[in-house]
Amino acid sequence: MAQPSGQPLPWQMNFQDAASPVMEGLQDMHNLLLYIITGIALVVFLLLGYIFYKFHHRKHPNPIIFTHNTTLEVLWTTIPIIILIVIGIPSVRLLHKMEAPINAEMTIKAVGHQWYWSYEYPDAKNEGQHFEFDSYMIEEKDLKSGQLRLLDVDNPMVVPIDTTIRVLITAVDVLHSFAVPSLGIKRDAVPGRVNETWFSIKKPGTYYGQCSELCGAKHGFMPIAVKAVSKVEYQEWLKSKTNPALKPEESLNHREDLNKGHVIKKHKEKA
Repeated sequence: MAQPSGQPLPWQMNFQDAASPVMEGLQDMHNLLLYIITGIALVVFLLLGYIFYKFHHRKHPNPIIFTHNTTLEVLWTTIPIIILIVIGIPSVRLLHKMEAPINAEMTIKAVGHQWYWSYEYPDAKNEGQHFEFDSYMIEEKDLKSGQLRLLDVDNPMVVPIDTTIRVLITAVDVLHSFAVPSLGIKRDAVPGRVNETWFSIKKPGTYYGQCSELCGAKHGFMPIAVKAVSKVEYQEWLKSKTNPALKPEESLNHREDLNKGHVIKKHKEKA
């Protein structure tokens, strides 16, 4: 089983490792801006130091009076324009990559509820195997060794690696936000509206996120877990989900304990 890879680490200072082309682009853009900002700050600092030293009142008791300097005015107009072009070109390319329509190989619909996520796999509907399931956070007392507090769920979104996946995002009650940092995803889930994003994961692993919109009292208890597996493993998982003969003949009745703020699962007894 693949080890969790897209997760926050103690005392982490930088982004999580990029697991999708979009996140790689975001990290490259961040690094470019960091270099530019550092260079600007260094130049301004050195310039101020030079001015303080060169034009100190002891060296120039009588200040020089002037109103215009054509060369200086051209420079402080041209240099910012060049900087904006250097920033703007890769920025527009990245925005186009994030927002432009794609030829997705599969589609998943993520629906936000108070306070859990549900996932639908509409592509299987063409084969008469449309299915969906709810994804609840695992309570702290039920965590097993290796599972993450406030991040692991009972039913993660399972996807194949090396596959372009379109995610349709909406909500049924209030505003939520579907965000997975290592995949470069953050889209609002709006009731009555469907937003769209996409990702493609290169290596197997579990990539974690959380709702990033203040959606109510249990806002911090509806995590997102995306489990990426090989295409063979995904087909086996899909078959187990869509073939009734391969899964237990039981259903789960989810309800919320308003006092404790978590979800209790009850198995319906067979008649």
